[in-house]
Amino acid sequence: MNPNIKPSDQVALLAVLDPKSQAAATVTTAYVSLAEVDAILAVLKTGALGTSATVDAKLRQAKDSSGTDAKDIADKAITQLVKADNDNDQVMINCRSDELDVNNGFTHVALSVTVGTAASLLDAFILGFYPRYQPKSHLASVVEVVG
Repeated sequence: MNPNIKPSDQVALLAVLDPKSQAAATVTTAYVSLAEVDAILAVLKTGALGTSATVDAKLRQAKDSSGTDAKDIADKAITQLVKADNDNDQVMINCRSDELDVNNGFTHVALSVTVGTAASLLDAFILGFYPRYQPKSHLASVVEVVG
């Protein structure tokens, strides 16, 4: 461990879904480039799920930040969360840059979350790891890094 390198210099907050009561629908983070990081970690957090609600989440890849030709990334979907078992739970999805379809020009990733049946409390974020150039910039909404 190098005591001169801060943890915040080695990880970057790349995308967020702000906490809210999400109606039954699909919401997606911004598509983030993996050009400057070797891996990402998507984290979904639930609060109280609505009556009979379900929550699904998966990573999708695209050719640019606007989601061109977006498609699912193989094996990057969670097991469905349900009201009966998953209030106040968290799930994490790891993805390395070499798991994208880079041969066909896919360079960006987003987290897609689908709430079924009833509005549910949730939020999510994507962290970038192993930056190729340190420190990696955080989202503009990060107003302070202490230490």
